[in-house]
Amino acid sequence: MGILLSEHKSFLIKRIISEEPFSEIHDELYLDDDSFQLFNTLESKKFNHQSFSFSVVKGENQCEIKAGYFVGVDWLGKTGRTIYVEPKINAGLSQYFQNCLSEEENSIPATEEFESNEKAETREINYLKILLDIMALPQTAGYSKEIIQIDWKAHPISIDQKDDHLTPFLIVQFLQHLKTIVRKGLKKSYYKVQENLNSRIKGKVLLGPHIKKNVFKNRLTSTFCEFQVFGEDHLENRFLKKVLAFSISYIGNNPLLFSSGTEFKHILNYCRPAFEHISTGVNEDQLKNIRKNPFFNEYGEAIRIGQLILKRFSYNITKTTRKKIETPPFWIDMPGLFELYFYCQLIKANPQDQRYIHYQFSTYGNHLDILISKPGYEMVIDTKYKLKYTKSHIHKDIRQVSGYSRLKKVINEIKSKNNTWEEDKVIDCLIIYPYLDQQNAGQQENTSSSLLKDFSLANIKKQFEKTENQITVYHKVFKLGINLPLIDKTG
Repeated sequence: MGILLSEHKSFLIKRIISEEPFSEIHDELYLDDDSFQLFNTLESKKFNHQSFSFSVVKGENQCEIKAGYFVGVDWLGKTGRTIYVEPKINAGLSQYFQNCLSEEENSIPATEEFESNEKAETREINYLKILLDIMALPQTAGYSKEIIQIDWKAHPISIDQKDDHLTPFLIVQFLQHLKTIVRKGLKKSYYKVQENLNSRIKGKVLLGPHIKKNVFKNRLTSTFCEFQVFGEDHLENRFLKKVLAFSISYIGNNPLLFSSGTEFKHILNYCRPAFEHISTGVNEDQLKNIRKNPFFNEYGEAIRIGQLILKRFSYNITKTTRKKIETPPFWIDMPGLFELYFYCQLIKANPQDQRYIHYQFSTYGNHLDILISKPGYEMVIDTKYKLKYTKSHIHKDIRQVSGYSRLKKVINEIKSKNNTWEEDKVIDCLIIYPYLDQQNAGQQENTSSSLLKDFSLANIKKQFEKTENQITVYHKVFKLGINLPLIDKTG
């Protein structure tokens, strides 16, 4: 049995106590003593040194499993059960925070309103659309492999094809790398060709095939040879074409997973003609001996992801049409995806200021999300994948971003770009958070004026003047929300 959760939700495992009655509810599971004992050894699952894919809190006669901001499928230790976390956030919670901003009197008490909104339909984040934007920029595409973990050594888990989030993620990464390769032009290389030549010899004669195909059949003027050709129909391009065929089959059989259908259709139509004259015969074992060419860096990452896709389907294209599939345990870092999405928007809106935008600026074990060092626009930016900033703020987060602005390396970086900068000057601190109510964003000018749509540095700086964007209990600390693409279930 699997446990289904949305992001940042909890599930209770309880021991059945015979003398006490109980009633089953959707986010609780009651087990007998023997089954409950299996959860004694269950531990929180680490994603990296500072984050957990899911957390486990044990109490007397109960075990609470808490989903964080990670999406994925995994085994729950040695219990024989699985956990599946969807990329969904409670839209009712977002609306509750938004309603708290309104100054109008409401006849419903705040606690009742929150409880009713807790039951509201969750909104599903369109993480593939986010990934498409990230992969479209070379500055952000390279970081995408750090936001997913796949455990190929673990036993696979059986899920419905429609619940598969790993394969679409890999396919989007692959197609964007492939689009970059096609834009630059397919690499040409020497590759071996075996051919039965008439009245001539080229390269070396393969005696075994020559005797079998020519001598025994009295074809005295033919010679079976192996020789090298310089062109595009070499091993790497053949492999990419094979993975492209898998991707086309998967997208065609799972249209609901790819809601941004026109964008994927454009990429496929752009890439397919480039491989029209490339054959499909390829031996995956030969890819281990490929040497990377620094002029074609995209090939290395595209082949790596392509191998994962083929391994995902056991090199059998018919598995792309199945309703039930087996997937290795995996986790997608949604806060990391959100962070890259904002960085992507920042780069696109400020192409002339890229040298002033420092992503993951590191110093003394600290990693700032983004540092802006442009004279007149200096600021430290921290992205927080938390809805609470719609209404309030979190003191721990503000202390963190404020501490970043006091680092000497940060001050020195700013001074290197601006000689007139004074060391005792307070740097602006900005927190970027997600905003989910996309349908009403354009209608709620008064209540959602903190929503950021223009990502230029000049506009961001201008937003600091508005009271609703200021965290007034702190000096020069601001917050701005950005829209995340959502999956429209009505369309």
